[in-house]
Amino acid sequence: MKTIDKLAWIEIRDGKILSTRSKGRTKYYLPGGKREAGETDFQALHREIQEELSINLLAESITFTGIFEAQADSHPEGVLVKITCYEGVYTGTLCPANEIEEKVWLGYNDKHLTSAVDHIIFDWLKEQNRLH
Repeated sequence: MKTIDKLAWIEIRDGKILSTRSKGRTKYYLPGGKREAGETDFQALHREIQEELSINLLAESITFTGIFEAQADSHPEGVLVKITCYEGVYTGTLCPANEIEEKVWLGYNDKHLTSAVDHIIFDWLKEQNRLH
């Protein structure tokens, strides 16, 4: 069984979570992506967030949130995605860039607009009383 290893940044405001939609896609995903060879979690997450949203994550503020796993979208049955999530402060203005067409703030009732692994993350955040 294959597992796709990804990192994601969780940013919550007023009970809603920041999500992004790539060009040509219909589902929303938490911002982040895959590591490149030799990158630490922070280096990869910082690079991906900078590429996708034109902001800089502050290294000293980054905290581990959790690891979540589910069937990967657009892949054969049995291919899983494992997302290691972090939270942290950023500088700059959130602005979609590169492959990102749209950024949105989603509430718990919007989870049907996201991927299977994001459903799990939404449920977990709801249980923590952080997502409304």
